[in-house]
Amino acid sequence: MGRTEPNVADIVHWIGGRFDNGDPSARIGDVFDPARGEVVARVRLAGESEVASAVAAARRAFESWSQFPAGRRARVLFRFRELVGQRQQALAQVITREQGKLLSDALGEVARGLEVVEFATGIPQLIKGEHSDQVAAGVDQFSLRQPLGVVVGITPFNFPAMVPMWMFPLAIACGNAFVLKPSERDPSASLLLAQWLSESGLPDGVFNVVQGDKAAVDALLRHPDVAAVSFVGSTRVAETVHCEGVRHGKRVQALGGAKNHMVVLPDADLDQVVDAAIGSSYGAAGERCMAVSVVIAVGSAADALVPRLEARARALRVGDGSDPASEMGPLITQSHRAAVEACVQSGVEQGAQLVVDGRGLVVPGRERGFFLGACLFDQVRPEMRIYREEIFGPVLSVVRVPDLAAAMELVNAHEYGNGAALFTRDGASARAFTRHVQAGMVGINVPIPVPMAFYSFGGWKRSLFGEAHAYGMEAVRFYTHYKAVMQRWPDAASKGPEFSFPPSAG
Repeated sequence: MGRTEPNVADIVHWIGGRFDNGDPSARIGDVFDPARGEVVARVRLAGESEVASAVAAARRAFESWSQFPAGRRARVLFRFRELVGQRQQALAQVITREQGKLLSDALGEVARGLEVVEFATGIPQLIKGEHSDQVAAGVDQFSLRQPLGVVVGITPFNFPAMVPMWMFPLAIACGNAFVLKPSERDPSASLLLAQWLSESGLPDGVFNVVQGDKAAVDALLRHPDVAAVSFVGSTRVAETVHCEGVRHGKRVQALGGAKNHMVVLPDADLDQVVDAAIGSSYGAAGERCMAVSVVIAVGSAADALVPRLEARARALRVGDGSDPASEMGPLITQSHRAAVEACVQSGVEQGAQLVVDGRGLVVPGRERGFFLGACLFDQVRPEMRIYREEIFGPVLSVVRVPDLAAAMELVNAHEYGNGAALFTRDGASARAFTRHVQAGMVGINVPIPVPMAFYSFGGWKRSLFGEAHAYGMEAVRFYTHYKAVMQRWPDAASKGPEFSFPPSAG
């Protein structure tokens, strides 16, 4: 990829099966190691010309790739799955260096992405149609699922391997060509994936990467040869992507933000609750769309729960994600840390009780890193900013309510509906919660209910724009056109034209 200066990589695009430097006058962005607070790479930021080149390469590749038998496309993904499995440590190290999460967490991300690849290898079964014999005299009917053309993935910084792998394996398995626009904060994982797809036998141009920011996104949304766009990110941007994409005649699935609630009933196993709340709220420094950011403690649960949460939050080991002793790494950028700290301060000013204050944390040997310690609030009220907004950091709020009905009213009234969890030993309460909670993903004694690849991932309300969820059969339907075919083969002389609407049997 070349070097711009010692130890600072020059991260470029991947277009038509090779590295592409793009426009030499293009803007350049810094890529940091968040644990050290140091620039480790410079990334080329694409504009109209790079986007046009990537889409043109994908369009050319689509013509032949879409004609490959589904089994042949699956064999490419089988080889890709094998390569990623062999090299997952290298991929995880790149993720940790640029994103900051624990190495073990990065390995978990890669594993979840591979589950989607494994699902996509079953594409001959997934896209097969239906056939009905003799639906009318001499007429048979069958259905096809055919690829769309050039499809785009716009992915966030918090899962630089997993979220792209939610998208492109199924998109290309269905016969589409793909253009990935990864986050400019941690772009190197995308180039490793591109190289390994090429090594796996994927024809040049079927998978392309354009690095960039809003300018690249806008160009992709405008491009007339882009048929569909998949997006994961904040609700504000998801709504914009959805509106602009639809305005330009594209299919769009746009997954937005979240404010995931964990409801704790008095009969719950508190040891299990504390483990679940600490891991799901502070894992990956809270930079997960499925992180639990609110615990709703019902009745007497709060008095026993908050002291336990406090003790565990204070004991969290915060440090470099590559250090096996660390339990939580840094935030992605200095500006994001400042934004999270501002949310914490707003909670204090609005009257919430800051039980654990992680601000001002300094990690020895990583003094310039973008670290923030665990923050825990009690006595949080629904009108507070820390309750209403997605903070995307290591901030957990405890809200106290008298009963399950009040808890569910809070969950259902929130503008986000990504995920919700209930911790209890009572089956009737769990069943009622499952049936009536307004969230796309529900956990019963499971804090982060991310579905397996053969289901689908997606929220409700302002956590999702568009109708299609990610991966699973929802993605197969999203990345294909449905076509119904009626056919008749003449076996006698023509009976002349028929001017009435054809009946179902004739």
